[in-house]
Amino acid sequence: MACNIKALSLNHQILSGATAERKMGTASAANVHVVPETVSKTLPALTTLTIKAPQPERLLIKTVDRKEINNGKFGRFGGKYVPETLMSCLGKLEAEFNLVLHDSEFQEELTTALRDYVGRETPLYFAQRLTDHYKNSRGEGPEIYLKREDLSHGGAHKINNAIAQAMIAKRMGRKTIVAATGAGQHGVATAAACAKLSLECTIFMGATDMEKQASNVLLMKLLGAQVESVEGTFKEASSQAIREWVGNLETSYYLTGTVVGPHPCPSMVREFQSVIGKETRRQAMEKWGGKPDVLVACIGSGSNALGLFHEFINDEDVKLIGVEAAGFGLDSGKHSATLARGDVGVYHGAMSYLLQDEEGQILGPHSIGVGLEYPGVGPEVSFLKETGRAEFHSATDQEAIDAYRRLCKLEGIFPALEASHALAFLEKLCPTLANGTKVVVNISGRGDKDSDIVFQYKPHSMT
Repeated sequence: MACNIKALSLNHQILSGATAERKMGTASAANVHVVPETVSKTLPALTTLTIKAPQPERLLIKTVDRKEINNGKFGRFGGKYVPETLMSCLGKLEAEFNLVLHDSEFQEELTTALRDYVGRETPLYFAQRLTDHYKNSRGEGPEIYLKREDLSHGGAHKINNAIAQAMIAKRMGRKTIVAATGAGQHGVATAAACAKLSLECTIFMGATDMEKQASNVLLMKLLGAQVESVEGTFKEASSQAIREWVGNLETSYYLTGTVVGPHPCPSMVREFQSVIGKETRRQAMEKWGGKPDVLVACIGSGSNALGLFHEFINDEDVKLIGVEAAGFGLDSGKHSATLARGDVGVYHGAMSYLLQDEEGQILGPHSIGVGLEYPGVGPEVSFLKETGRAEFHSATDQEAIDAYRRLCKLEGIFPALEASHALAFLEKLCPTLANGTKVVVNISGRGDKDSDIVFQYKPHSMT
């Protein structure tokens, strides 16, 4: 059975948001109505795109293969909700991606870049004082380790993916890279990769984010990137970057830093970030001769979380915990907790959980961690929620600020406010864990970029 999706043609169809019927598991077909985020007077007329209705979700796949089944679908999530114009371009990208996964020359070049340029491997650091902080009155508690992605070149995990995709773009003969960034970490990583590989680079960034992350804007410009201001935040910047790419498909390359968008984009980003989990497994074996018991990561769209989680998805004895941004509180309407408060719909070319109203209009997200301000999550993250393989919680702005300050004082480490949400959940998690439980928290980025925000923060009443 097919369903009609009303969308804007060419450069606006991929930018649509949609509310899927709330009862997608029923016998009736899912009625997905795509509503444009904004309608420009210069855009083409409306058209209708017919696609197959989404299938009911699958049970958790016991053996996860690197090649996603069903054209990039994770159960009912993911796919390619794009105009026909983009299908050929995405097909070429998928073919190149599959090729480089088995190309020894590419893999050797990437391994060298990750080691000598990015600075991998990053340490798995035992946080002794943080561990002591969470011990109970009997001196018992979990052992806390930090995966130090903040020590990567550029100050975040984003460079792992940026350098790999920039290499792919160059192989495909593309001369210009376009990207969108929120907190600026993906922008810095992309600009650095483009400088290294002699590629032109344009970064789109929300005007409000540029004010909050002025230091990263300066770094992008110093690296030779052109930084374009977009009214709004990361979601508007993403839409504009995609429009720019769609208008120059033969010469430009859209370098996504998140695990969202049409296939193969989510799988590519996750694959290149999975080095985090692979290193963690090896380092854990070296340090204590086993696997971690619990993995914790913040959740914006999900790239750093999947980078840590993916290696352990088939290890059912390893608990996976994602922590979203609760902002002013889950009931405040000012948060980025998509998995806690969202519904299933289509946005930026894929089906996933989204923050949207009853009419399918995308809601504006909020988080003190700018990199978490996105109204959706990746399809694979959505699948992990629906199958129950991972559990998801949230932390407020205040809790993230407290966690930021706590790690500074106890360990001498500045965590990004995004990663501070994962650290904040330790307050609730640690008292529930047995003595000696091995917990790994992904410190996805460094927090010197957020120091002004932390100093100027004033508590917000959630009543």
